[in-house]
Amino acid sequence: MEYILKEEKGFTYIEEGEGEVLLLLHGLMGALSNWEKVIEEFKGKYTVVIPMLPIYDLPLLTTGVKTLSKYVHKFVKHKNYQQITLLGNSLGGHVGLIYTLAHQDYVKALVLTGSSGLYENAFGGSFPKRESYDFIKEKVEYTFYNPETATKELVDEVFETVNDRHKVIRILSMAKSAIRHNMSKDLNKIKIPVSLIWGRNDKITPPEVAIEFHELLPNSELNWIDKCGHAPMMEHPETFNAFLKQFLQKMNIG
Repeated sequence: MEYILKEEKGFTYIEEGEGEVLLLLHGLMGALSNWEKVIEEFKGKYTVVIPMLPIYDLPLLTTGVKTLSKYVHKFVKHKNYQQITLLGNSLGGHVGLIYTLAHQDYVKALVLTGSSGLYENAFGGSFPKRESYDFIKEKVEYTFYNPETATKELVDEVFETVNDRHKVIRILSMAKSAIRHNMSKDLNKIKIPVSLIWGRNDKITPPEVAIEFHELLPNSELNWIDKCGHAPMMEHPETFNAFLKQFLQKMNIG
């Protein structure tokens, strides 16, 4: 399904539906399409918003998770959103955590899936074989429990990204920033409700990461999805959406 990309005041985003705001944050290699099934399911009752994070547009010196968090805040203020529910996958979850820590008055609840912020086992420090399509295909497949989730379109997109020198420098810079900004000492300060929806077979942010998040976040719940990797909303969208719906109802959101 194609959604209209809105552009205004330097922000590019999707905004569908009406009601309380669900703000979705994509990962480092993530595209807006990663959240397609969530948009479809929730736009009937909520305003579902996905801002394009300017991962490739920041000056190299300021490329990092904190800068992305500041960007999200500028966007939230620009749209005049109040009391949002924030959802983040992978790097998007990390940005969501930093944002929530700084602006708890703006965030009603937080949903994390395959979030970085404690530990991740991503591409590593470099892309030694980025010219090799098969290598990139293998890496994208590694993201999922079922390698068939890594469609040719998805692999092509990642292959193109990692072979763009301008982009790859920023990806590595962002990944290093994420490793530096470990959240373990700050998570106890996040008092709002947090739902962790995690793939039991996530190899990038493995199950022990979810367990540690659950232990460190004072007001959290942990939901497992079996036979699922790093992007539950793509690999098992029905189960992901069911957990999300349950959480929103419990929190009386929407």
